[in-house]
Amino acid sequence: MNARKLNDEPSEETGLPKIGVFAACDPRIDKKSRKRSKNIVKNVADSLAGEVQFTDGSPVPVVYTDLLIDSEQQADKVAKHFVEEGVDVLVCVPDTWSFPQLTVISLLSHFPDDTPINFTTGNSGPKPGVVYTHATAGAISQYGDMVHINVGDWPDHGLEPQMSSQTKKNLVDWCYAAVTWKGLQGRRIVVFGHDSMGMETALPHVLETRNQFGIEITRLDMKLLADMVKKEAYDHAELEELKNWLYKHAKDRIELPEDKDEERLEQSLSLYLIIRDLMDELNAIGGGFMSQLEWGSDKRGIPLPVADIMESLFNSTFDHNGPKPVTPFATEADVQAILTQLFMTWLSGGQPPLFMDFRKVWEPFEIENLADETNTTLPQNEEWVKKGFVDGVNSGSASFNWAGQPGTDPEELMQRISFPKAVEYFFYLGNSVHFISPAGIEGIAARLAYSSLSGMFSMFWDEAETVRPPEKMTDEIVNNANPTWPHTFIMPRHATMTEYKQYAPANHFHMTWSLETARLQYWMDLANVLSVAPWQNKPEFREGIDRPQPLLYLLNGGAKKTKMLRKKQ
Repeated sequence: MNARKLNDEPSEETGLPKIGVFAACDPRIDKKSRKRSKNIVKNVADSLAGEVQFTDGSPVPVVYTDLLIDSEQQADKVAKHFVEEGVDVLVCVPDTWSFPQLTVISLLSHFPDDTPINFTTGNSGPKPGVVYTHATAGAISQYGDMVHINVGDWPDHGLEPQMSSQTKKNLVDWCYAAVTWKGLQGRRIVVFGHDSMGMETALPHVLETRNQFGIEITRLDMKLLADMVKKEAYDHAELEELKNWLYKHAKDRIELPEDKDEERLEQSLSLYLIIRDLMDELNAIGGGFMSQLEWGSDKRGIPLPVADIMESLFNSTFDHNGPKPVTPFATEADVQAILTQLFMTWLSGGQPPLFMDFRKVWEPFEIENLADETNTTLPQNEEWVKKGFVDGVNSGSASFNWAGQPGTDPEELMQRISFPKAVEYFFYLGNSVHFISPAGIEGIAARLAYSSLSGMFSMFWDEAETVRPPEKMTDEIVNNANPTWPHTFIMPRHATMTEYKQYAPANHFHMTWSLETARLQYWMDLANVLSVAPWQNKPEFREGIDRPQPLLYLLNGGAKKTKMLRKKQ
């Protein structure tokens, strides 16, 4: 796939982030070196094209210009062209020395202050683009703006140098963060119901979310959904298709002991179609549903069945119509959960999120006791035996994808899922979703939080992996919590079990697979979100895993202090 070279006519593509690649130069540089610089711009742009994807799998547009910015005149021309084209993510790939104020600093004056900019350069000697990178990034950092640099590697000589694979990976990770930051601005999530069961950790901080992330929160009452279910305001033929699809894959694992239970199942499935269509009308890209207590657990009202299947379908990459993009969705109207899942889904290019209760933490001594009780011999080579794990379990929002390894075929996934009757305190019952995730899924487990004292959002996070104890122990763990709900056993990479259970910011947490650590870190820089990973065993910086700290942080006393200073502006 190739990037598109800009011409005199701007593209009609609008509304989504677009990456613009360019380079600064020096008018005194020889023609051969200028030709090389133009080739680098094209090569980098072509390398990026198709590598960064939206959540629906479509590529993020990449455009480039081979007009080298030698002075203010070229800076104005390139900026004007980029603005007309709708470019809002900037990648500068200098291969020569130039003058910061005459070039990129003049270009940036045409863009909003929060425009992401990255300098990717070879560690070159002949015409040192790396010197220009340090000079310009230093200037931008000194006047208080965020900039990321990627001092990588490409050959010092030759007209067609190609950046190394690690240089490209670093740039791709940054682009995912930049596209997530800009792409979610002006977007909307919708929440059905009021405050999440009185859980203050899940409140819709409407003004703060709008100001911080540019995301709008639309709130709708659950009465609308109840009315639409009763009015049967959905496509009856499609409801039959959805039910037949579910029966085809799991009829023998759907618990329907009474005639009334099939009616309840149909009501819960209709809720998926109703909310899907409402979200389409609102152009919403994520959602949440309060459910408890009024929907199905308050006998003073007219109870309705649980919405577990509906929530799981939204968080899955398929439904009765085939493959589809994930729509991050949270049970219990947990807005911080919606936002966490939304950010991580975009950062991962559309991977399915997992919504869980932060349930029982199984420490090593408890694992040993359970092994004795179940007459099980523990595998001594498994890290979870020595470290412990968390039982992640919740009634809703469990993506069907998490019943198997990444890439597992939907047909196979559905064979691993059952739909038992809901637990008794959902008085009107309905069907839950149940599966147990396999071991070996790696990703990031995280949770967004907000503080009214600082007026800032924080992301609690750690890299994590799923584990799976022997069958007898797994059965006991599942039955000890809730045998009708999905279970995923999470082992954090760095946090000890004491740290993990003491520092949880809420009763819910979330995990997304195939999410690079650097992408999350770059995004937290751009979004000015505090990074909370206070694990004693986590190194501050790991080559090839963590992104290097921006110079802006080093100039201002560290990441947390700098982010708080930027908040005041």
